[in-house]
Amino acid sequence: MKKEYVVKSIDSAPDGAPYVVISLSSIKDLKEGTQNPQPAFGTPKVMGFSNMNDMMKDLNKMMGGMGGMGAQGSVTQLKLEMHEYKDMGLSVGDKVFLDLTKAETLGV
Repeated sequence: MKKEYVVKSIDSAPDGAPYVVISLSSIKDLKEGTQNPQPAFGTPKVMGFSNMNDMMKDLNKMMGGMGGMGAQGSVTQLKLEMHEYKDMGLSVGDKVFLDLTKAETLGV
């Protein structure tokens, strides 16, 4: 299976290790996103509260509704060692292809 992606972001390792995290977005998701722009936090929701206690009880529900925080589709992330990243010369906006194949095993 071969899939086409665009490099969305390149981040350093959160623990300071010698690797980078490459975030990829599918071409399909990007095309759909430009045709139907979505609000930054999804569908706006208005919640009414009669008192502060009700507001505090429902705060988790309200925040849970923002799960994607503006993500317009799924993001695929790859962890590359520094020498792999430098050899590939990737930058944000580059088109890349991932080719996934299942390893064939003979016997047990």
